[in-house]
Amino acid sequence: MQIILLERIEKLGQMGDLVNVKPGYARNYLLPQGKALRANKANMERFESERAQREADNLTQRSEAETEAKKMDGLAVNMVRAASEMGQLFGSVTSRDIAEAVTEAGFTIDRSQVVMDRAIKALGLTETRIRLHPEVSVSVIVNIARSLAEAETQLKTGIAVTGEVNDEADDAPAEQQASDAEANAAATSDDAASDAENAGDAADDDQS
Repeated sequence: MQIILLERIEKLGQMGDLVNVKPGYARNYLLPQGKALRANKANMERFESERAQREADNLTQRSEAETEAKKMDGLAVNMVRAASEMGQLFGSVTSRDIAEAVTEAGFTIDRSQVVMDRAIKALGLTETRIRLHPEVSVSVIVNIARSLAEAETQLKTGIAVTGEVNDEADDAPAEQQASDAEANAAATSDDAASDAENAGDAADDDQS
């Protein structure tokens, strides 16, 4: 199906472009969302008569979005979730969750503005793109941890806090003990050998 784009659509085209898309994509998303018109003579004339106003409105909206993007620069939102010792979430973090967290941080957005290929299913820091306007996006850090204290640690270190870190710390004393045991065994063996050698020397002296 051929359509006229009424705004920039990522990976598709700019305002005013004539593009071919799958009928389902046009009927279910682009047309009902007001992002495009069916490409026919009447709609072409309608678009051309509205082009100047649409372009002026787009410039205003883009400027507002750029201002908002500057305010959001460096934004990190914390989310507390239950997770396994390996850092896998019991569930997932979706675009809806991220939109709600960003809105709670003072920037009103909806889930359709959150650009992500799949839900987040692990602890840690995930850079996520927020589309404020068809031509303006900003990245925010989604910080998922098991507690606010761990979230602060993750922001400082840039590394996910998982049970694996604690396990390694717990294993360290055991490894040290094993190493000490080996060293003691070696020392005992050396002492026994030394004692045997001294006993042999003493026997030689008695015979002489």
